[in-house]
Amino acid sequence: MSSALTPQELLARLDELGIPSSTIEHPPAFTVAEGEAVMGHLPGVHIKNLFLCDAKEVMWLVVAPWDRVIDLKKLPALIGSARISFGSAARLQRVLGVQPGSVTPFAVINDTTHQVKVILDAWMMSQEIINAHPLINSMTTSLKSDDLMKFFAATGHEPRLVNLAG
Repeated sequence: MSSALTPQELLARLDELGIPSSTIEHPPAFTVAEGEAVMGHLPGVHIKNLFLCDAKEVMWLVVAPWDRVIDLKKLPALIGSARISFGSAARLQRVLGVQPGSVTPFAVINDTTHQVKVILDAWMMSQEIINAHPLINSMTTSLKSDDLMKFFAATGHEPRLVNLAG
């Protein structure tokens, strides 16, 4: 894997792709509760990101609204995976180039070999604005959900929209 992009390089790439976004800086947010405190005022959907690995070594990035309950026992049937568990911090760093607490859909830009399958909550993607960390949990970037899909296309990833509400 080539070296991971910095948040500034990611934001420059969004600009190059013609994707409008706005970014704020805030204290690091490692949990949904911390995130709510520092960025909950931003309009749009706030998300959580699960980096998962299944029993067949397939890696998954599941992106959902931060208040969505994700049942890891039921998730494999929804997404078509084998039994699933959280990916290690070492694998996360190696494949997506981010630390735990900074997992984000934007991290697929570092997955140049397309090892990670992306699952997006269908309801979330029907909303206008998505808020995500730009590779670091001390910043939040807001963009239109359609532009997030444009970003995925530019990285060569084809996310699947899944009703994660069950």
